Amino acid sequence: MTRISWRDLFPSKFSQVIFVVYILLFVSQGILVTASQESNNKYDYNIVTVVLFTEILKLLLSSALYCRKHNPAQLVNEIIVNKKVLVLYFVPAFLYCLYNNLAFVNLSSFDPTTYYLLLQLRVVVTGILFQVIFGKLLSKKQWLSLIILTLGCMLKQIPMSEDMESAAPENAKSQSLVLGINAIFIFIQIFCSCFAGVYNEYLLKNQGSEVNIFVQNVFMYLDSIICNVILLAFNGSIASAFLYENLVKLLNHKVLLVMTNNAIVGIVTSLFLKTLNSILKTFASALELVLTALLSWILFGIPVYLNTALAIGTVMYAIYLYSQNPVSNSQRNIEKNEDEEEMLQMEEV
Repeated sequence: MTRISWRDLFPSKFSQVIFVVYILLFVSQGILVTASQESNNKYDYNIVTVVLFTEILKLLLSSALYCRKHNPAQLVNEIIVNKKVLVLYFVPAFLYCLYNNLAFVNLSSFDPTTYYLLLQLRVVVTGILFQVIFGKLLSKKQWLSLIILTLGCMLKQIPMSEDMESAAPENAKSQSLVLGINAIFIFIQIFCSCFAGVYNEYLLKNQGSEVNIFVQNVFMYLDSIICNVILLAFNGSIASAFLYENLVKLLNHKVLLVMTNNAIVGIVTSLFLKTLNSILKTFASALELVLTALLSWILFGIPVYLNTALAIGTVMYAIYLYSQNPVSNSQRNIEKNEDEEEMLQMEEV
C-alpha cells in the first residue's frame, strides 16, 4: 500500500499551519457573506465598495507586515526597483477583482455548500494551467484524483432521496444550478480562480521570487484597488459608492467581519501559494465542503441530503488518492525566507 507523502504535501510546520488556517478562513468567508444578506438574499451595501475597502485593508496589512523589519522608504524603493513585477500583477489583480465581486453575486444565488461544490469544477482547469505555466506534467494518479474530485462535486446535483425531491421546489436555490446568468457567473468565477491562482504562484516562485512576499502583496493590492475603482466607474456607481449613507453601511458588524476575514484570506493565500502550490490549494478548497455543509446546517438550517454526503465522501477519497502522489513544491528553499521563519517561530512558541 502506498504511503501518504506527508513531507511532499507539507515541507514545513509553517506550511501545515497555513493549510489549516486557509481552510478555516475560507469556510468563514462563505458563512459570513451569507449571514450579511437580507431576508431576500440581497445585500444592503455596495459589494464593489466592500471589495475595494477590503483591498485597501489588505494593502495596509501587507505594508505593516513588511515594515516590521524595514522602513517605509525601503518599501517605496522596492516598488520603484521592481516596477516590472508591479505591472505583471495587474493580471491576477484584475481576475481576483472579478472573482471577489462574483463571490457576493453567486452566494446570493446559491447556499454556501452548493456554491463551494460548484467551484470545485475548477480542479481540472487548474491542473491544465499548472502544466502549461510550470511545464510540469501531472501523473496519471494525479489526474485520476482530480477527475474523481470533479465527479464528486457533480453528485451534489443529482437527487437521491424522496425528501430532497419533495423539498426541491422550496429549496431550488440550494439544490440546483439555475441555467442562464448564474451559470455564466459561476463559470467566469471558476476561470478567474484557476488562472489567477496559478499565475500568482508563477509570479511568487519565478518572476518575483527575489521580491519579498509582502512587497508582492503590496503590488497585488495596489493593482487590485485600481481595478475595483475602474469597475465602480464602469457600472456608474463610483460617486454613489462614497456617499455617507453608503459608507456608513460598511460599519455594520457583519460587513466588518466580511471585510476583515477576507483581508486575512488574501495574506494567507499568498503564503499558501508561496509555501505550497495551486493544486493543493484546490484540495484545501474541497476540504472546506465538510465544514461548510455542517455549519450551513447548524446556522441556516440547510439540510444535508444523501447526495451531499456522497459528494463529500467522494471528494475526501480524491484527496486521499492525491495525497499518495502530490505535486511537489517547485521551490525548496521556502523555509529560508526570513519573514516566514519568524512566523514559524511565533507559531512554535
